[in-house]
Amino acid sequence: MPPGSAGPSFPVAKQPMATTSFTKKSLGFDVEAAVTPPPASTETAFVKKPKLGGKSKKRDIPEGLWTKCPDCESMVFDKELDANLKVCPKCTHHFTIGARERIHSLVETCSFQEMDAEMTSVDVLQFTGVASYKDKLEAYQKNTGLKDAVITGVGTIGEFRTGLGVMDFSFLGGSMGSVVGEKLTRMIETATDRGLPVIIISTSGGARMYEGMFSLMQMAKTCGALAYHAKQKLPYISVLTHPTTAGVMASYASVGDLIIAEPHAMIGFAGPRVIKDTTQAELPPGFQTAEFLLDHGLIDAIVPRNEMKDRLVYYLDFLTENKRQAALQS
Repeated sequence: MPPGSAGPSFPVAKQPMATTSFTKKSLGFDVEAAVTPPPASTETAFVKKPKLGGKSKKRDIPEGLWTKCPDCESMVFDKELDANLKVCPKCTHHFTIGARERIHSLVETCSFQEMDAEMTSVDVLQFTGVASYKDKLEAYQKNTGLKDAVITGVGTIGEFRTGLGVMDFSFLGGSMGSVVGEKLTRMIETATDRGLPVIIISTSGGARMYEGMFSLMQMAKTCGALAYHAKQKLPYISVLTHPTTAGVMASYASVGDLIIAEPHAMIGFAGPRVIKDTTQAELPPGFQTAEFLLDHGLIDAIVPRNEMKDRLVYYLDFLTENKRQAALQS
């Protein structure tokens, strides 16, 4: 058609503006972009930062290397604690110590001769409960390596040959049953026959109720043996450690010619609540500690564990002086 002539008009599509658009999925069909779309892959890529080298600052402390002191809450290296006889080097808290460790700390090397090492308890009453008495004995014997709650024998402390009995709280709370009473009685009688002094180191929760009346009979039996020992004018030193209570405290532990204790040891017969309910009286603070009993005359001295051997040698020297002089004169 010549220029300038009028002709039929047709709709003209408007050219869209050049803008950037992206393909979107909507209602199940694609809308085509007006310009070149970005690459087909729409996944966002994240760049991972490399991890810094080196180990974490927080490290787990292996078990069996450190022990937390319950008094000063400091961490004590186990080797240091063992070298110090289980006494905290910072606050002098006395940890529980086993019978064999205590014997090793007191007697001269290879001088201790154990007595009645294989004697074990018998379940005479056929006691049953959550666990039978027989099962408990077997479990404690396996866990502690002990036959019962006391080790007895004769050893040399300093220059003095001495009858020695040491209780272990880890075996049924150091409770006194027939075996404990019998072993202590035999040791005392042996010392009496040989003219030796006796030292008993106590730590106990009292008589062993699994054996009923038989455990209570040990209180009289041990005291009877000590009475014969005293008739021969032979010394008996009682050492009270934490805790010493109930039937043991009410028998041989409280009849020594000399009664000494470790610092802060709990010593008494019944618990504070039982005493308060029975007497209906206000109890003084710390009335069952070694320090309170020293002030009121029940015990004669408080001796730290790492000084125990030297003090025992000193006491034995004093208590056996007359015997030595009589032996020299004869």
